[in-house]
Amino acid sequence: MGVKQALRGLLIDLDGTLYHGGIMIPGADEFIQSLREQELGYLYVTNNSTATPEVVAERLQAMGIPASADEVCTSAQGAAAYIAQKQPNARVYVIGETGLRAALEAAGLQLVEDEPDIVVQGIDRQLTYDKLAKAVQFIRSGAQYILTNPDLLLPSDHGLIPGAGSISALLRTASGVTPTVIGKPSSILMDFALQRMGLDAEEAWVIGDNPATDIAAGQAAGCKSILVLTGLATGDNYKKLLAAANCEADVIIHDLYQLKQYIHEQQARS
Repeated sequence: MGVKQALRGLLIDLDGTLYHGGIMIPGADEFIQSLREQELGYLYVTNNSTATPEVVAERLQAMGIPASADEVCTSAQGAAAYIAQKQPNARVYVIGETGLRAALEAAGLQLVEDEPDIVVQGIDRQLTYDKLAKAVQFIRSGAQYILTNPDLLLPSDHGLIPGAGSISALLRTASGVTPTVIGKPSSILMDFALQRMGLDAEEAWVIGDNPATDIAAGQAAGCKSILVLTGLATGDNYKKLLAAANCEADVIIHDLYQLKQYIHEQQARS
């Protein structure tokens, strides 16, 4: 299926789309290199809030995928920008790791341990009951609750582990408050990425392997989307996954070599 609007940029998912764990999916390096050669703008858009853009870029480079920190857009950065725009210099209590804390500080926000205006929560692998108890008390006392991303599970070297969404389930239940979600499938992260690229939604496509996050986020933001069958979605299950997510991909692509060719053809027509 073709796309009518001129293509000016891509919002590209990472895990399951370009790599599995620490292993590059075949063709990822050639695909990204081709985008650079065509001078087609792109951002790596990830729900992961744990790592800084510099660390994400280093991980990609280690796998052989071209990357620089300014090509990375994380849910932590999206959360920081969202808060800074709504409430500059806000007092923020954080449940999260280095990437989230660094993004919040870079946005000029105050990281505090008491009387916060906002509780920001991502994945925290050093989570304690005391952190949870304080967050619940703050939220119940009126602090706004912001969630970096709703992923229930997080891939690790030892299999799937509880993600930010699983921690949020406890905070939501205990506080009675539903958080503002920044990461995919919310449009907030996508809107932030588009703003960084200086593009309208109609000029960018979202590329990812997960209908419930990547494709749903593209649909929510008003972008066209390409579902790649390289990760969660496969030739056997993608129709069921799309139906369960109540969304549609504009294009279905089987592998990254085919994706490279498809993007090249679209560019040649524009």
